Amino acid sequence: IAFHPGEERFEVSNPAIAKDVAWIANVAAIFDPDADLIELIEQYVARNPGVNRKTVGQVLQRLGKIINNHVGLIELAEDLDIETVTEIFIRVNSAGTELSQADFAMSKIAVNETFGGNILRKAIDYFCRLAVAPEFYSRIEKADKVFAQSEFLPKMRWLKDVNDDLYDPTYTDMLRVAFTSEFGRGRLQDLVALLSGRNFETKQYEEAIAEEAFGKLKQGILAFISKTHFDRITMILRSSGFLTSDLLRGRNAVNFTYVLYLRGRRDGLPADDIERMVRRWYAMSILTRRYSGSPETTFDFDIRQIDAQGVQVYTHSTIENELPPSFWTGMLPQVMDTSSSTSPYFIAYQAAQARLGDKGFLSTNITVRDLLLNRGDKHHVFPRKYLQRQGLTRGRYNQVANFVIAQSEINIAIGDQAPGQYFSELVEQVCGGARRYGGITDEATLRANLAENCVPKAVLDGELLDYGDFLAERRRLMAQKIRRWFEVLSS
Repeated sequence: IAFHPGEERFEVSNPAIAKDVAWIANVAAIFDPDADLIELIEQYVARNPGVNRKTVGQVLQRLGKIINNHVGLIELAEDLDIETVTEIFIRVNSAGTELSQADFAMSKIAVNETFGGNILRKAIDYFCRLAVAPEFYSRIEKADKVFAQSEFLPKMRWLKDVNDDLYDPTYTDMLRVAFTSEFGRGRLQDLVALLSGRNFETKQYEEAIAEEAFGKLKQGILAFISKTHFDRITMILRSSGFLTSDLLRGRNAVNFTYVLYLRGRRDGLPADDIERMVRRWYAMSILTRRYSGSPETTFDFDIRQIDAQGVQVYTHSTIENELPPSFWTGMLPQVMDTSSSTSPYFIAYQAAQARLGDKGFLSTNITVRDLLLNRGDKHHVFPRKYLQRQGLTRGRYNQVANFVIAQSEINIAIGDQAPGQYFSELVEQVCGGARRYGGITDEATLRANLAENCVPKAVLDGELLDYGDFLAERRRLMAQKIRRWFEVLSS
């Protein structure tokens, strides 16, 4: 833990803090019984000539006295059920950071040395840290000799050479995936109960059940951190069109998709079948917002149905029921009436364009995939300032059906011109006129580009220039694009 005397603030130490002389990178030095506080103050002042020595001294003296503070204790009756204990644990810190079932589960894991929970807790924490900061590996190797000698560190060594932020899991993500895939349950409060030895039939607590639960959770975590498994699930998602973390926003959908992958592997399904199942399920999940309401309840329902029916039978029937033909022609165009650029429907549309290899709006060679990987512009087909002049509000001019993915130079060239004007100039451009917008010089290529970007071809004929009519038609075309993408994912 690091400490900033000037701000009197604690932080978890990191490489940036370690290099910043304004921080004491490790407060343990203050509490060392052999520490010379005066010497520590002099060293700090020498590194920070602009600080007030007296103020620094007073702050560090107060810091050193923390060890004299009394810590409040809440004693709980030993016969309390685990649900009550969990609720107390969560509520006791309600004035600070809100705690969750995952927090309680992590605490439960950490304090159990009998069944290796203390090492398992570190494995979860370290994997999450390494996924974000691969350089942290060397610090673990040097500073935590006990963990370095465990079976976990060698199995996550591969992370030290990886710089991929598509899916950086949190400890909650890891617990959800490991628990659901191994235990066939979806509620983390059940994990807490099982780690405590709860027998759900007799309502008693048995050490054998706790031991079994820690063993199964360990297997789930080992499966999660496997390079083969982690690489495979991220590859499947990326190959579906979800190229960046910005496009992978449905975290609970990702987690359950990982559960499906692990179940498919465990059941010995062919790799092609697993990939197809995983792609289709994730796409269905985000399009129907399956895990956005009560994710634990849905996790629990889905995994129990998988156990009862089999993973392939259940996923296939669920997808067919959730995405009937009427979804693509009726429901999807309706829900795309939104101005949220992070809506799952617009994200699915971008993934569809990336997967199908579409060119950027009015681009000859640059693809949507290229633009998404390089943070290409979202361009308004009906320019924002043009619509503002018409009196439209933000919620109207920022409709996702008014967005296309375009090169910045094309976006700049169009500016705030009326769509009727720049589309008529595009017609002139492909008939031998000046090239104002991109490099397309023939009508067939222009019409193909508009089709790829779901821009109604009628705009080239000076039609469909009423903004409301344009949005309605483009939503229909975008829904068709997403449907075609889903069919490709299913092939």
